[in-house]
Formats: sequence, C-alpha cells, structure tokens
Amino acid sequence: MSILLNDDTRVIVQGITGKIGSVQTKWMLQYGTKIVGGVTPGKGGSLVEGLPVFNYVDDAVKETGANASVFFVPAAFVLDAFFETIDAGIEFIVIVPEHVPVHDVMKMRDYAHKKQVMALGPTTPGILVPGKGKMGIMPASLFAPGRVGIISRSGTLSYEFAGILSEIKIGQSTVVGMGADPVVLSNLPKILHMFENDPDTDAVIIVGEVGGEQEEKAAEFIAANMKKPVASYIAGRFSPQGKKMGHAGAIVRGSAGTYEGKTKALMQAGVTVLESPIHVQAWAEKYKLR
Repeated sequence: MSILLNDDTRVIVQGITGKIGSVQTKWMLQYGTKIVGGVTPGKGGSLVEGLPVFNYVDDAVKETGANASVFFVPAAFVLDAFFETIDAGIEFIVIVPEHVPVHDVMKMRDYAHKKQVMALGPTTPGILVPGKGKMGIMPASLFAPGRVGIISRSGTLSYEFAGILSEIKIGQSTVVGMGADPVVLSNLPKILHMFENDPDTDAVIIVGEVGGEQEEKAAEFIAANMKKPVASYIAGRFSPQGKKMGHAGAIVRGSAGTYEGKTKALMQAGVTVLESPIHVQAWAEKYKLR
C-alpha cells in the first residue's frame, strides 16, 4: 500500500506534447506508472509514446477512465487547466511548473478544497512510490521500496534523503514533494495524517526549510495525533533575514519562519530534528527501521 499513488491510479499528462512533458512521460512510463493519455489543446488525435492525446480533460477522462493528472503546463495556463481538470472529475493533481502566480494558487487551493480534490505543488518534483510508479520528475534510481515515508518542501533534498536511506538498505513507502512556493495546494498535517493511517509506513521524515509556518503546523498535528516516529531536517539554518534562499517560500520575515522557531516546535512535539541529512542513519537505527 502507498498514499495517493497506487495500482488504481490512472494518470493523464497535461502538456504531454511539450518538450518537458513528452520526455517526462517516457520516463514515468519506464518506471511503471499507469499513464493512459495526455491533454494538449489543439493536439487532439496525435500520439505521444503510443498514448492518445486529447484536446480536453473531460474527453480524456471519458475515454480512458483517468483519475489523476500531472501538469507540465506553462505557468500562465495552470489556473484554467486546474479548474478544467477538477470539473472533469480528476481526484488527484500534481502541479510541477514553477512561477505560478500566488493569487492563482490561492484560487486553486480554495477550489480544490471545495471539491475535495487532493493536489500537490506548485513547484513540486511530484510523488514517487518506489517500484510502483511516479508522477513528476523525481529521479527513480535513487529510491528503493520500503516502509519510511518522506514529505519534502525541497526536491533535491528529498532525493538526498532517499539516496542515503537506500544505500543503507532502508526503503521508502511513498515520497511526496508538497511544493516549494509561499502558498501550496496541500499542507504537512494533511499528508502526515495519510502516512499515520498507512499500514505500510512505519516512520516519516519531514524535509522542511525556513520560511512559512508549515513545520509549526506539523508540530501541532504530530503532538496531538501521531504515534509513528518522525524525524525532520530544516534547510536554511544560516539564511539571512529577509533574503529569499533558493525557493520562493524559503524567506524569513521578522520572527516568523525561523530555523530556531521551527526546530523548537518540532522538538517539543517529540520529533527528532536532524542537523544534517547524514544523521538520518542513526535515527533509522534507533527505531530499527527497514
């Protein structure tokens, strides 16, 4: 079992005929993802990697039975495509593109909540279930099947943690990139709740970063609801105040979103805070994870 992506997930790729969309479709198929088609307005009737391309999401859903979608759509068109996708009945959406306007994301988040649709991103590497499939751009070679869940605000760091775990023969159940923007479509408590209820996940790693309040909200949830062991790493420990560091969401303003505040909240919730990714091995050994 895994969260969000499983054997019943039937994926369409939006923007499948573009350079990035077509290449990533090939790699997702090679990893075993059940992709059933794609959508690019004006390109309906063509084929990409042997998959049918449709002009509209509604047509794709009716013809293929798709229930999930991954976006490789230019940022300016993501909002309209998102509304169309939800209205077509898609239940799970992964938004890979960067630079989606914040006010668009706020509208998307409200609509997804209203329609009870799960969405990740924007600016996410996606989701990967080792040995099963992936939606997005995660490099599959670094991951191994197992029982440790990973939630990350950083794509690169999620790969690093998975790679370290895989090298010491500790696999992952599901790896989730939640998105790196100031406003994202889902939050840490919601994803933590899924992992807590997943019988095939024994422990969870949160890969966070300075800026925002996701980790503080996660700490509140963990303290009140989680029984599984949780470790966390917060990137940006020495980030200067008021300066964006890499991600749009990684910016410290005043006392909000600081490394110290996040680590204090997490530690008070019983989370093991790691000073470096390499320390994940000692944490895994402590809980006898496999």
